[in-house]
Amino acid sequence: MSSPDAPFAPVAPTPGARQLSRRITATWWYTATAVVFLELALVAAWTGVTMAVDLRAFVGLVVGGGGLVWVASTVSLLGDYRHRLDAEPGMRWARLAVPLLIAVGYGIAAGAIAGSWQLMLMPIAQSLVLLNWPRGVRYRVVIAATVALACLAVVDSAFDASDEIPLLVPIVYTVLLPVMAVSSLWWWDVLITLDRARASEVRLAATQERLRVATDVHDLQGHHLQVVALQLELAERLMPQDAAAGMEQLRAARASVDDARQGTRDLALRFRSVPLGDEIANARDLLRAAGLEVEAVIPADADDAPAAALGPVIRETTTNVLRHGGGHRARLVLARAGDAWRYTISNDAIGDAPPHAVGSGLDGIRRRIDEAHGTLEVGREAEEFTVTVTVPAHTEETR
Repeated sequence: MSSPDAPFAPVAPTPGARQLSRRITATWWYTATAVVFLELALVAAWTGVTMAVDLRAFVGLVVGGGGLVWVASTVSLLGDYRHRLDAEPGMRWARLAVPLLIAVGYGIAAGAIAGSWQLMLMPIAQSLVLLNWPRGVRYRVVIAATVALACLAVVDSAFDASDEIPLLVPIVYTVLLPVMAVSSLWWWDVLITLDRARASEVRLAATQERLRVATDVHDLQGHHLQVVALQLELAERLMPQDAAAGMEQLRAARASVDDARQGTRDLALRFRSVPLGDEIANARDLLRAAGLEVEAVIPADADDAPAAALGPVIRETTTNVLRHGGGHRARLVLARAGDAWRYTISNDAIGDAPPHAVGSGLDGIRRRIDEAHGTLEVGREAEEFTVTVTVPAHTEETR
C-alpha cells in the first residue's frame, strides 16, 4: 500500500482533454496568424504607396524587405505572449532587445524614406503592444499608441503634397493596428482563462472526491476497528473465567472483520461503477466491433439509473450475445418505467444454443437482481432472444 503522503501517479489525458488541447492550440495559431497577416498587409500597403512615389529599388528593399524582417521579429513576441501567464512577473528586456531594436531600426529607415512619421512609429508601437505588460498597463499602452498614430496621421496628411496617392487605407489601418491586434489577442486570453478555470474545476472535483472517499473509508474502518478492539478486549477478560463466552466474543470479532471487509468491497465497487449511459455505449461499440448491427436507445437521464445493479447486467448480457447469439442484429434499450428502470437486450439468435449455455451466465444476474428487489425475464420467440431486467429506481446501493 502506498503512503498517504506519496504523490499521485500522473493520469493520462482523456481523448476529450486531448481534443480540447488541440482546439486551443489551433485557436492560438488562428489568432497569431491574424495578427501577422495584419502586419503583412500594412507593410505591403506602405510599400505600394512608397513605390508609387519613388521607384528606386532600394526603396522597396527597405520598406518591403525590412518590413518582412520586422514582422518575423514580432513572431517571437507573440510566442512570449502565448506563455505570458506562465512567465515570471516583470519584463525580460535582454530577451526583448533584438525584436525592439529591429522595430526601431525599421521604423526610422522606412519612415525616413517614405517621409511618414506615422510609418516611423507603427512598428515601434506594434512591438510595444505585444510585450508582456503587467495587468492594467497594456490598455494604457494601446490607448497611447493609438492616439500617437492618429496624431501623426494628421501630421502626415497636412504635409502630403500629392493628391494622386491614396493614403487613406494605410493611414486608417495603421491607426487601428494596435487595437485590432490586442482585440485578437484578447479572445485568446479569454479562451486560455476559461480553459484554466475548467482545469482548476476538474482538479478541485478530484480533490473533493478523494476527500469524500477518505472520509467514507475512515468512517467505515474506524467504526469496525473500534468494535473489533472492544470485542477482543472483552474476550481477553472472559477467557480465564468463561471460555465459552470468550470464544463467542472472538467469533463476534471475526464477524465484525468480515463486515468491514464486505463494506470496503462495496465501497470500492460503488466508486468504480460506470454511468449507465457509458456502459450501454461501450456495449454498443463492442457488439458493433464484432460485426453486429446494433441499435441502442439511451435516455438523457440514463446516468440516474442504478449502475451497481444494472451495470453487471449490461456486461453479462453483452457477453452472452457475443458467445451464444450467433446472429447479426442486436437492440439495447434503457427506459424509465414509473419508479423503476427497465433494460432490454434482444438479438436474433441463430441455431439451437444449449439452454444451460445461456442460463449459466444469467444465474449471477438473477441473484444480483433479486438482491436489488428487481425482476428478470428471459424469453425466446422464433429466432429472437430477449432479456429484460427491471429494478427499482432507488435501490439499496443508491440509498
